[in-house]
Amino acid sequence: FKQAEGFAGLAPASRAILGLQPSGGSLPLHESKTFYPRSSVVRMQEAAEATGKKGAAVVSPAELAEEIARRRTFAIISHPDAGKTTMTEKLLLYGGALQEAGAVKAKGERRRATSDWMKIEQERGISISSTALQFEYKGMQLNLLDTPGHEDFSEDTYRTIAAADNAVMLLDGAKGLEAQTLKLFDVVKLKKLPLFTFINKMDRPALEPLELLDTIEQTLKVVPFPVTWPIGSGDRFVGVYDRLARKVVLYTKAAAGAKKAEELNIDDVMDERLDELVPEDLLVQLREEVEILEEIVEPLDLEKVRAQKQTPVWFGSGFNNFGVQNFLDKFIEISQTPRGRPSTDGEIDPESPEFSGFVFKLQANMDPKHRDRIAFVRVCSGRFEKDMQVLHTRTGKTVRLSAPSKLFAQRRETIEKAYPGDIVGFVNPGAFSIGDTITTGKKIQYEGIPSFSPEFFNYIRNPNPSKQKNFKKGIDQLREEGAVQVLYSNNDFEIDPVLAAVGQLQFEVVASRLVTEYGVETTYEPLPFNIARWVE
Repeated sequence: FKQAEGFAGLAPASRAILGLQPSGGSLPLHESKTFYPRSSVVRMQEAAEATGKKGAAVVSPAELAEEIARRRTFAIISHPDAGKTTMTEKLLLYGGALQEAGAVKAKGERRRATSDWMKIEQERGISISSTALQFEYKGMQLNLLDTPGHEDFSEDTYRTIAAADNAVMLLDGAKGLEAQTLKLFDVVKLKKLPLFTFINKMDRPALEPLELLDTIEQTLKVVPFPVTWPIGSGDRFVGVYDRLARKVVLYTKAAAGAKKAEELNIDDVMDERLDELVPEDLLVQLREEVEILEEIVEPLDLEKVRAQKQTPVWFGSGFNNFGVQNFLDKFIEISQTPRGRPSTDGEIDPESPEFSGFVFKLQANMDPKHRDRIAFVRVCSGRFEKDMQVLHTRTGKTVRLSAPSKLFAQRRETIEKAYPGDIVGFVNPGAFSIGDTITTGKKIQYEGIPSFSPEFFNYIRNPNPSKQKNFKKGIDQLREEGAVQVLYSNNDFEIDPVLAAVGQLQFEVVASRLVTEYGVETTYEPLPFNIARWVE
Protein backbone atom coordinates (compact mmCIF):
# COMPACT_ATOMS: atom_id res chain seq x y z
CA PHE A 1 0.00 0.00 0.00
CA LYS A 2 1.03 3.59 -0.67
CA GLN A 3 0.50 6.28 1.93
CA ALA A 4 -1.62 9.29 1.01
CA GLU A 5 0.34 12.54 0.83
CA GLY A 6 0.24 15.20 3.47
CA PHE A 7 -0.38 13.34 6.73
CA ALA A 8 1.94 14.71 9.38
CA GLY A 9 3.75 12.40 11.69
CA LEU A 10 3.36 9.01 10.00
CA ALA A 11 6.45 8.26 7.96
CA PRO A 12 9.76 9.47 6.60
CA ALA A 13 9.41 10.83 3.07
CA SER A 14 11.91 8.27 1.77
CA ARG A 15 9.52 5.38 2.36
CA ALA A 16 6.57 4.75 0.10
CA ILE A 17 5.47 1.18 0.72
CA LEU A 18 3.48 0.14 3.77
CA GLY A 19 3.22 -3.55 4.66
CA LEU A 20 0.06 -4.71 6.37
CA GLN A 21 0.35 -7.79 8.54
CA PRO A 22 -2.61 -10.21 8.34
CA SER A 23 -4.15 -11.40 11.58
CA GLY A 24 -2.13 -14.41 12.67
CA GLY A 25 0.42 -13.91 9.85
CA SER A 26 3.81 -12.29 9.64
CA LEU A 27 5.77 -10.03 7.32
CA PRO A 28 9.45 -8.94 7.35
CA LEU A 29 8.62 -5.57 8.80
CA HIS A 30 10.67 -2.68 10.12
CA GLU A 31 9.19 -0.62 12.94
CA SER A 32 10.13 3.05 13.00
CA LYS A 33 10.12 4.57 16.47
CA THR A 34 10.29 8.19 15.36
CA PHE A 35 7.91 9.63 12.77
CA TYR A 36 8.57 12.75 10.73
CA PRO A 37 6.14 14.93 8.83
CA ARG A 38 6.03 14.67 5.05
CA SER A 39 6.16 17.81 2.97
CA SER A 40 2.92 18.81 1.30
CA VAL A 41 2.28 21.26 -1.52
CA VAL A 42 0.85 24.40 0.07
CA ARG A 43 0.36 28.02 -0.79
CA MET A 44 2.24 30.37 1.47
CA GLN A 45 3.15 33.99 1.25
CA GLU A 46 6.85 34.66 0.92
CA ALA A 47 8.38 37.38 3.07
CA ALA A 48 8.84 39.58 -0.01
CA GLU A 49 5.09 39.51 -0.64
CA ALA A 50 4.22 40.67 2.84
CA THR A 51 5.56 44.20 2.64
CA GLY A 52 4.56 46.28 5.59
CA LYS A 53 3.37 43.37 7.71
CA LYS A 54 4.54 42.74 11.21
CA GLY A 55 7.37 40.44 12.23
CA ALA A 56 8.39 39.79 15.82
CA ALA A 57 6.32 41.78 18.29
CA VAL A 58 8.16 43.95 20.79
CA VAL A 59 6.89 43.12 24.28
CA SER A 60 8.21 44.29 27.62
CA PRO A 61 9.49 41.63 30.04
CA ALA A 62 7.13 42.96 32.72
CA GLU A 63 4.05 42.62 30.49
CA LEU A 64 5.03 39.13 29.41
CA ALA A 65 5.69 37.95 32.97
CA GLU A 66 2.38 39.38 34.18
CA GLU A 67 0.36 37.71 31.41
CA ILE A 68 2.08 34.36 31.89
CA ALA A 69 1.43 34.47 35.66
CA ARG A 70 -2.31 34.74 35.15
CA ARG A 71 -2.66 31.85 32.68
CA ARG A 72 -3.60 28.26 33.44
CA THR A 73 -3.77 25.67 30.68
CA PHE A 74 -5.10 22.24 31.66
CA ALA A 75 -6.45 19.05 30.14
CA ILE A 76 -9.20 16.97 31.73
CA ILE A 77 -8.70 13.20 31.51
CA SER A 78 -10.96 10.34 32.56
CA HIS A 79 -12.39 6.95 31.72
CA PRO A 80 -15.61 7.09 29.64
CA ASP A 81 -18.74 7.91 31.68
CA ALA A 82 -16.87 9.38 34.63
CA GLY A 83 -18.74 12.65 33.99
CA LYS A 84 -16.00 14.58 32.22
CA THR A 85 -18.18 16.50 29.75
CA THR A 86 -20.69 17.41 32.47
CA MET A 87 -17.84 18.55 34.72
CA THR A 88 -16.48 20.68 31.87
CA GLU A 89 -19.89 22.36 31.54
CA LYS A 90 -19.95 23.10 35.26
CA LEU A 91 -16.48 24.64 35.23
CA LEU A 92 -17.71 26.92 32.45
CA LEU A 93 -20.83 27.73 34.48
CA TYR A 94 -18.84 28.69 37.58
CA GLY A 95 -16.24 30.43 35.45
CA GLY A 96 -18.96 32.73 34.13
CA ALA A 97 -18.61 31.47 30.55
CA LEU A 98 -22.14 29.97 30.58
CA GLN A 99 -25.40 31.19 32.10
CA GLU A 100 -26.82 27.68 32.16
CA ALA A 101 -24.88 24.42 31.97
CA GLY A 102 -25.74 21.64 29.54
CA ALA A 103 -25.65 17.97 30.42
CA VAL A 104 -24.95 14.87 28.34
CA LYS A 105 -28.06 12.97 29.52
CA ALA A 106 -30.45 15.90 29.86
CA LYS A 107 -33.42 16.58 27.62
CA GLY A 108 -34.17 19.41 25.18
CA GLU A 109 -31.78 22.36 24.94
CA ARG A 110 -29.76 21.31 28.00
CA ARG A 111 -28.62 18.15 26.19
CA ARG A 112 -26.37 20.30 24.02
CA ALA A 113 -23.15 20.33 26.00
CA THR A 114 -20.84 23.13 24.85
CA SER A 115 -17.79 20.92 24.34
CA ASP A 116 -19.67 18.20 22.41
CA TRP A 117 -20.68 20.19 19.34
CA MET A 118 -20.55 17.53 16.61
CA LYS A 119 -23.85 15.93 15.63
CA ILE A 120 -22.56 12.42 16.32
CA GLU A 121 -21.33 13.52 19.78
CA GLN A 122 -24.79 14.88 20.63
CA GLU A 123 -26.53 11.78 19.28
CA ARG A 124 -24.32 9.23 21.08
CA GLY A 125 -23.61 11.23 24.25
CA ILE A 126 -19.83 10.73 24.04
CA SER A 127 -16.86 13.00 23.33
CA ILE A 128 -15.19 12.20 20.03
CA SER A 129 -12.89 15.16 19.47
CA SER A 130 -10.85 17.25 21.90
CA THR A 131 -12.03 20.83 22.38
CA ALA A 132 -10.40 24.07 23.51
CA LEU A 133 -12.42 26.40 25.75
CA GLN A 134 -10.98 29.72 26.92
CA PHE A 135 -12.51 31.98 29.55
CA GLU A 136 -11.64 34.52 32.24
CA TYR A 137 -12.20 33.76 35.92
CA LYS A 138 -11.22 36.00 38.82
CA GLY A 139 -8.61 37.79 36.74
CA MET A 140 -7.12 34.54 35.41
CA GLN A 141 -7.11 33.36 31.79
CA LEU A 142 -8.11 29.68 31.76
CA ASN A 143 -7.46 27.44 28.76
CA LEU A 144 -9.46 24.26 29.28
CA LEU A 145 -8.76 21.31 26.99
CA ASP A 146 -11.59 18.78 27.05
CA THR A 147 -10.47 15.38 25.77
CA PRO A 148 -12.28 12.23 24.57
CA GLY A 149 -12.39 9.45 27.15
CA HIS A 150 -12.97 6.51 24.82
CA GLU A 151 -9.81 4.57 23.97
CA ASP A 152 -10.60 4.61 20.22
CA PHE A 153 -9.95 8.38 20.27
CA SER A 154 -6.92 8.28 22.56
CA GLU A 155 -4.61 9.55 19.80
CA ASP A 156 -6.43 12.90 19.84
CA THR A 157 -6.28 12.91 23.64
CA TYR A 158 -2.51 12.26 23.67
CA ARG A 159 -1.89 15.15 21.28
CA THR A 160 -4.01 17.48 23.39
CA ILE A 161 -2.23 16.54 26.62
CA ALA A 162 1.00 17.66 24.88
CA ALA A 163 -0.43 21.21 24.77
CA ALA A 164 -1.31 21.36 28.50
CA ASP A 165 0.62 22.51 31.57
CA ASN A 166 -1.60 20.71 34.10
CA ALA A 167 -3.80 17.61 34.12
CA VAL A 168 -7.11 17.22 35.95
CA MET A 169 -7.99 13.56 36.52
CA LEU A 170 -11.69 12.88 36.98
CA LEU A 171 -12.68 9.66 38.77
CA ASP A 172 -16.08 8.04 39.29
CA GLY A 173 -16.51 7.71 43.06
CA ALA A 174 -18.15 4.29 42.63
CA LYS A 175 -15.41 2.85 40.41
CA GLY A 176 -12.17 4.63 41.31
CA LEU A 177 -9.28 4.21 38.89
CA GLU A 178 -10.29 2.59 35.59
CA ALA A 179 -8.35 1.22 32.64
CA GLN A 180 -8.40 4.23 30.31
CA THR A 181 -7.58 6.61 33.16
CA LEU A 182 -4.47 4.57 33.89
CA LYS A 183 -3.36 4.76 30.26
CA LEU A 184 -3.86 8.52 30.17
CA PHE A 185 -2.04 8.93 33.48
CA ASP A 186 1.00 7.28 31.87
CA VAL A 187 0.96 10.01 29.21
CA VAL A 188 0.56 12.72 31.86
CA LYS A 189 3.49 11.24 33.75
CA LEU A 190 5.58 11.13 30.57
CA LYS A 191 4.83 14.80 29.92
CA LYS A 192 5.65 15.63 33.57
CA LEU A 193 2.38 17.46 34.21
CA PRO A 194 1.23 18.08 37.78
CA LEU A 195 -1.90 16.05 38.53
CA PHE A 196 -5.06 17.36 40.21
CA THR A 197 -7.79 14.84 41.10
CA PHE A 198 -11.56 15.37 41.33
CA ILE A 199 -13.56 12.39 42.61
CA ASN A 200 -16.93 12.80 40.95
CA LYS A 201 -20.44 11.38 41.33
CA MET A 202 -20.44 11.45 45.12
CA ASP A 203 -24.21 12.03 44.85
CA ARG A 204 -24.41 8.32 43.94
CA PRO A 205 -23.37 5.33 46.07
CA ALA A 206 -19.57 5.51 46.20
CA LEU A 207 -16.56 3.68 47.56
CA GLU A 208 -15.22 4.74 50.94
CA PRO A 209 -13.10 7.92 50.56
CA LEU A 210 -10.10 6.38 52.35
CA GLU A 211 -10.28 3.38 50.01
CA LEU A 212 -10.25 5.70 46.99
CA LEU A 213 -7.21 7.55 48.30
CA ASP A 214 -5.40 4.31 49.03
CA THR A 215 -6.06 3.08 45.47
CA ILE A 216 -4.58 6.28 44.03
CA GLU A 217 -1.45 5.97 46.15
CA GLN A 218 -0.92 2.25 45.60
CA THR A 219 -1.65 2.24 41.86
CA LEU A 220 -0.23 5.57 40.67
CA LYS A 221 2.53 5.86 43.26
CA VAL A 222 1.38 9.44 43.91
CA VAL A 223 0.49 10.54 47.44
CA PRO A 224 -3.04 12.02 47.59
CA PHE A 225 -3.74 15.15 49.62
CA PRO A 226 -7.49 15.55 50.24
CA VAL A 227 -8.26 19.27 49.92
CA THR A 228 -11.92 18.53 50.65
CA TRP A 229 -13.61 15.62 52.41
CA PRO A 230 -17.13 14.40 51.60
CA ILE A 231 -20.01 14.45 54.07
CA GLY A 232 -21.98 11.35 53.12
CA SER A 233 -22.52 9.87 49.67
CA GLY A 234 -25.42 8.94 47.40
CA ASP A 235 -28.65 10.72 48.30
CA ARG A 236 -27.08 11.58 51.68
CA PHE A 237 -24.22 13.58 50.16
CA VAL A 238 -24.83 16.99 51.74
CA GLY A 239 -21.49 18.79 51.43
CA VAL A 240 -17.75 18.76 52.01
CA TYR A 241 -15.24 19.79 54.64
CA ASP A 242 -12.56 22.12 53.26
CA ARG A 243 -9.37 21.03 55.02
CA LEU A 244 -7.32 24.04 53.94
CA ALA A 245 -9.92 26.68 54.87
CA ARG A 246 -11.06 24.56 57.85
CA LYS A 247 -14.74 25.10 57.08
CA VAL A 248 -17.81 23.01 56.29
CA VAL A 249 -19.61 23.73 53.01
CA LEU A 250 -23.21 22.46 52.80
CA TYR A 251 -25.05 22.40 49.48
CA THR A 252 -28.59 22.76 48.24
CA LYS A 253 -29.37 21.34 44.80
CA ALA A 254 -30.13 23.70 41.95
CA ALA A 255 -32.82 22.73 39.42
CA ALA A 256 -31.38 19.79 37.47
CA GLY A 257 -27.89 21.15 38.08
CA ALA A 258 -28.33 23.88 35.47
CA LYS A 259 -27.61 26.73 37.88
CA LYS A 260 -25.03 27.18 40.63
CA ALA A 261 -25.71 25.25 43.84
CA GLU A 262 -26.57 27.25 46.95
CA GLU A 263 -23.87 27.02 49.63
CA LEU A 264 -23.87 27.45 53.37
CA ASN A 265 -20.39 27.97 54.87
CA ILE A 266 -19.75 27.14 58.52
CA ASP A 267 -16.28 28.03 59.76
CA ASP A 268 -15.74 25.25 62.31
CA VAL A 269 -16.40 21.52 62.06
CA MET A 270 -17.33 21.62 65.78
CA ASP A 271 -19.92 24.41 65.29
CA GLU A 272 -23.16 23.49 67.11
CA ARG A 273 -25.29 24.60 64.13
CA LEU A 274 -24.11 21.49 62.31
CA ASP A 275 -26.05 19.35 64.82
CA GLU A 276 -29.28 20.57 63.23
CA LEU A 277 -28.08 20.69 59.61
CA VAL A 278 -26.26 17.37 59.22
CA PRO A 279 -27.60 13.91 60.16
CA GLU A 280 -26.06 12.79 63.45
CA ASP A 281 -24.28 9.70 62.12
CA LEU A 282 -22.70 11.65 59.24
CA LEU A 283 -21.57 14.43 61.56
CA VAL A 284 -19.96 11.99 64.02
CA GLN A 285 -18.22 10.22 61.14
CA LEU A 286 -17.01 13.53 59.66
CA ARG A 287 -15.48 14.73 62.93
CA GLU A 288 -13.72 11.42 63.46
CA GLU A 289 -12.34 11.30 59.93
CA VAL A 290 -11.13 14.90 60.06
CA GLU A 291 -9.05 14.02 63.14
CA ILE A 292 -7.65 10.91 61.44
CA LEU A 293 -6.71 12.88 58.31
CA GLU A 294 -4.83 15.45 60.35
CA GLU A 295 -2.67 12.65 61.77
CA ILE A 296 -2.01 10.51 58.69
CA VAL A 297 -1.96 12.92 55.70
CA GLU A 298 1.22 14.73 54.74
CA PRO A 299 0.90 18.54 54.37
CA LEU A 300 0.27 19.93 50.89
CA ASP A 301 3.61 20.57 49.19
CA LEU A 302 3.44 22.35 45.84
CA GLU A 303 6.97 21.28 44.97
CA LYS A 304 5.88 17.66 45.33
CA VAL A 305 2.79 18.37 43.23
CA ARG A 306 4.99 19.81 40.45
CA ALA A 307 7.22 16.73 40.71
CA GLN A 308 4.20 14.36 40.41
CA LYS A 309 4.82 12.98 43.89
CA GLN A 310 1.59 14.39 45.37
CA THR A 311 -1.88 15.06 43.95
CA PRO A 312 -4.47 17.39 45.55
CA VAL A 313 -7.88 15.67 45.72
CA TRP A 314 -11.40 17.14 45.76
CA PHE A 315 -14.70 15.32 46.26
CA GLY A 316 -17.97 16.43 44.70
CA SER A 317 -20.72 16.00 42.16
CA GLY A 318 -20.38 17.70 38.80
CA PHE A 319 -24.03 16.98 37.96
CA ASN A 320 -25.33 18.74 41.08
CA ASN A 321 -22.55 21.38 41.13
CA PHE A 322 -21.35 20.22 44.55
CA GLY A 323 -17.68 21.02 45.11
CA VAL A 324 -17.10 22.56 41.69
CA GLN A 325 -16.44 26.13 42.79
CA ASN A 326 -14.23 24.97 45.65
CA PHE A 327 -12.14 23.04 43.13
CA LEU A 328 -11.95 25.92 40.64
CA ASP A 329 -10.96 28.52 43.24
CA LYS A 330 -8.15 26.42 44.68
CA PHE A 331 -7.00 25.08 41.32
CA ILE A 332 -6.22 28.53 39.89
CA GLU A 333 -4.23 29.28 43.05
CA ILE A 334 -1.99 26.18 43.13
CA SER A 335 -1.80 24.96 39.51
CA GLN A 336 1.23 25.49 37.29
CA THR A 337 1.72 28.54 35.06
CA PRO A 338 2.94 28.03 31.45
CA ARG A 339 6.30 26.28 31.54
CA GLY A 340 9.33 25.91 29.32
CA ARG A 341 9.09 23.50 26.38
CA PRO A 342 11.80 21.17 25.05
CA SER A 343 12.93 21.89 21.49
CA THR A 344 15.82 21.14 19.14
CA ASP A 345 17.53 24.22 20.64
CA GLY A 346 17.01 23.20 24.26
CA GLU A 347 14.20 24.30 26.54
CA ILE A 348 12.43 27.47 25.37
CA ASP A 349 11.46 29.76 28.25
CA PRO A 350 7.92 31.17 27.95
CA GLU A 351 9.35 34.61 28.79
CA SER A 352 11.58 34.54 25.72
CA PRO A 353 10.76 37.67 23.66
CA GLU A 354 10.49 35.72 20.39
CA PHE A 355 7.06 34.27 19.63
CA SER A 356 6.87 30.52 19.11
CA GLY A 357 4.21 27.82 19.17
CA PHE A 358 3.26 24.43 17.77
CA VAL A 359 0.24 22.90 16.03
CA PHE A 360 -1.30 20.10 18.11
CA LYS A 361 -4.66 19.66 16.38
CA LEU A 362 -6.44 20.30 13.07
CA GLN A 363 -10.24 20.41 12.82
CA ALA A 364 -12.38 20.69 9.68
CA ASN A 365 -15.88 22.15 9.43
CA MET A 366 -16.15 23.75 12.86
CA ASP A 367 -18.15 26.51 11.17
CA PRO A 368 -20.88 24.91 9.00
CA LYS A 369 -21.37 28.20 7.14
CA HIS A 370 -17.80 28.31 5.82
CA ARG A 371 -16.62 24.67 5.97
CA ASP A 372 -13.07 25.81 6.74
CA ARG A 373 -10.26 24.10 8.62
CA ILE A 374 -8.75 25.34 11.86
CA ALA A 375 -5.21 24.74 13.12
CA PHE A 376 -4.99 24.73 16.93
CA VAL A 377 -1.71 26.37 18.01
CA ARG A 378 -0.36 26.33 21.55
CA VAL A 379 1.57 29.55 22.21
CA CYS A 380 4.85 28.63 23.95
CA SER A 381 6.85 31.86 24.18
CA GLY A 382 6.71 35.58 23.46
CA ARG A 383 3.60 37.49 22.43
CA PHE A 384 1.55 36.68 19.36
CA GLU A 385 0.04 39.58 17.41
CA LYS A 386 -2.49 39.48 14.60
CA ASP A 387 -0.94 39.67 11.08
CA MET A 388 2.57 38.88 12.32
CA GLN A 389 4.97 36.98 10.05
CA VAL A 390 6.42 33.73 11.35
CA LEU A 391 8.86 31.12 10.14
CA HIS A 392 7.17 27.80 9.37
CA THR A 393 10.13 25.65 10.36
CA ARG A 394 9.16 22.46 8.52
CA THR A 395 8.98 24.17 5.11
CA GLY A 396 11.34 27.09 5.74
CA LYS A 397 8.65 29.46 4.44
CA THR A 398 7.49 32.71 5.98
CA VAL A 399 3.78 32.79 6.78
CA ARG A 400 1.53 35.70 7.68
CA LEU A 401 -0.88 34.75 10.48
CA SER A 402 -4.10 36.61 9.88
CA ALA A 403 -7.60 36.07 11.33
CA PRO A 404 -6.46 34.49 14.62
CA SER A 405 -9.28 33.26 16.86
CA LYS A 406 -9.91 32.65 20.51
CA LEU A 407 -11.62 29.25 20.66
CA PHE A 408 -14.65 28.31 22.71
CA ALA A 409 -15.59 24.84 21.43
CA GLN A 410 -17.30 25.46 18.07
CA ARG A 411 -17.47 29.24 18.51
CA ARG A 412 -14.68 31.65 17.57
CA GLU A 413 -13.80 35.23 18.42
CA THR A 414 -11.12 37.25 16.63
CA ILE A 415 -8.24 38.32 18.85
CA GLU A 416 -5.37 40.78 18.49
CA LYS A 417 -2.87 39.25 20.93
CA ALA A 418 -2.08 35.98 22.69
CA TYR A 419 0.47 34.91 25.29
CA PRO A 420 2.16 31.65 26.40
CA GLY A 421 -0.41 29.10 27.48
CA ASP A 422 -3.09 30.39 25.11
CA ILE A 423 -4.63 28.26 22.38
CA VAL A 424 -5.09 30.19 19.14
CA GLY A 425 -7.02 29.01 16.10
CA PHE A 426 -5.89 29.83 12.54
CA VAL A 427 -7.75 29.11 9.35
CA ASN A 428 -5.62 26.42 7.73
CA PRO A 429 -5.47 26.44 3.89
CA GLY A 430 -3.43 23.25 3.89
CA ALA A 431 -0.34 25.02 5.21
CA PHE A 432 -0.10 23.35 8.61
CA SER A 433 0.26 19.77 9.76
CA ILE A 434 0.03 18.34 13.27
CA GLY A 435 3.37 18.83 15.04
CA ASP A 436 4.47 21.90 13.02
CA THR A 437 6.43 24.64 14.81
CA ILE A 438 6.11 28.36 14.01
CA THR A 439 8.36 31.12 15.38
CA THR A 440 9.63 34.65 14.85
CA GLY A 441 13.07 33.62 16.06
CA LYS A 442 15.66 31.18 14.79
CA LYS A 443 14.64 27.84 13.35
CA ILE A 444 13.57 25.40 16.08
CA GLN A 445 11.34 22.35 16.29
CA TYR A 446 9.30 21.55 19.37
CA GLU A 447 9.11 18.01 20.70
CA GLY A 448 7.08 15.77 18.41
CA ILE A 449 3.39 15.00 18.74
CA PRO A 450 2.79 11.25 19.24
CA SER A 451 1.59 9.17 16.30
CA PHE A 452 0.28 5.61 16.57
CA SER A 453 0.37 2.58 14.34
CA PRO A 454 -3.15 1.67 13.14
CA GLU A 455 -4.68 -1.69 14.03
CA PHE A 456 -7.88 -1.68 11.94
CA PHE A 457 -8.17 -1.36 8.14
CA ASN A 458 -11.18 -0.87 5.86
CA TYR A 459 -11.68 -0.07 2.22
CA ILE A 460 -14.04 2.91 2.04
CA ARG A 461 -16.20 3.15 -1.08
CA ASN A 462 -18.34 5.89 -2.56
CA PRO A 463 -21.26 4.25 -4.42
CA ASN A 464 -22.38 7.57 -5.98
CA PRO A 465 -19.97 8.81 -8.73
CA SER A 466 -21.62 12.25 -8.76
CA LYS A 467 -20.37 12.75 -5.16
CA GLN A 468 -16.76 11.83 -5.96
CA LYS A 469 -15.45 15.39 -5.59
CA ASN A 470 -17.01 15.77 -2.13
CA PHE A 471 -15.86 12.26 -1.21
CA LYS A 472 -12.23 13.05 -2.07
CA LYS A 473 -12.38 16.41 -0.29
CA GLY A 474 -13.83 14.80 2.84
CA ILE A 475 -11.24 12.02 2.94
CA ASP A 476 -8.38 14.51 2.43
CA GLN A 477 -9.56 16.89 5.16
CA LEU A 478 -10.32 14.17 7.71
CA ARG A 479 -6.88 12.67 7.00
CA GLU A 480 -5.24 16.03 7.72
CA GLU A 481 -6.95 16.08 11.13
CA GLY A 482 -5.26 12.80 11.99
CA ALA A 483 -8.67 11.21 12.56
CA VAL A 484 -7.60 8.34 10.29
CA GLN A 485 -4.66 7.43 8.08
CA VAL A 486 -5.30 6.93 4.36
CA LEU A 487 -3.57 4.32 2.19
CA TYR A 488 -3.89 3.34 -1.48
CA SER A 489 -3.25 -0.09 -2.97
CA ASN A 490 -0.29 -0.67 -5.29
CA ASN A 491 -2.77 -2.58 -7.47
CA ASP A 492 -3.83 -0.18 -10.23
CA PHE A 493 -7.24 -1.87 -10.44
CA GLU A 494 -8.08 -1.00 -6.83
CA ILE A 495 -8.63 2.76 -6.66
CA ASP A 496 -10.64 3.02 -3.43
CA PRO A 497 -8.71 4.30 -0.43
CA VAL A 498 -8.02 2.23 2.66
CA LEU A 499 -8.74 3.87 6.00
CA ALA A 500 -6.39 2.84 8.80
CA ALA A 501 -7.39 3.60 12.38
CA VAL A 502 -6.39 2.96 15.98
CA GLY A 503 -9.99 2.06 16.99
CA GLN A 504 -13.15 0.80 15.29
CA LEU A 505 -15.26 3.78 16.40
CA GLN A 506 -13.13 6.06 14.23
CA PHE A 507 -14.67 4.44 11.14
CA GLU A 508 -18.18 5.25 12.41
CA VAL A 509 -17.15 8.84 13.03
CA VAL A 510 -15.69 9.22 9.53
CA ALA A 511 -18.82 7.77 7.92
CA SER A 512 -21.07 10.03 10.00
CA ARG A 513 -19.04 13.16 9.26
CA LEU A 514 -18.89 12.39 5.53
CA VAL A 515 -22.70 12.38 5.54
CA THR A 516 -23.29 15.43 7.76
CA GLU A 517 -20.39 17.61 6.59
CA TYR A 518 -19.86 16.55 2.96
CA GLY A 519 -23.19 14.98 1.93
CA VAL A 520 -21.61 11.65 0.98
CA GLU A 521 -22.96 8.18 1.87
CA THR A 522 -20.19 5.54 2.02
CA THR A 523 -19.74 1.81 2.59
CA TYR A 524 -16.89 -0.13 4.22
CA GLU A 525 -15.18 -3.41 3.37
CA PRO A 526 -13.04 -4.74 6.25
CA LEU A 527 -9.51 -5.97 5.56
CA PRO A 528 -7.95 -8.86 7.54
CA PHE A 529 -4.93 -6.96 8.86
CA ASN A 530 -4.00 -5.72 12.32
CA ILE A 531 -0.50 -4.19 11.97
CA ALA A 532 1.10 -1.67 9.61
CA ARG A 533 4.88 -1.26 9.32
CA TRP A 534 7.25 0.31 6.80
CA VAL A 535 8.91 -2.36 4.66
CA GLU A 536 12.68 -2.11 4.27
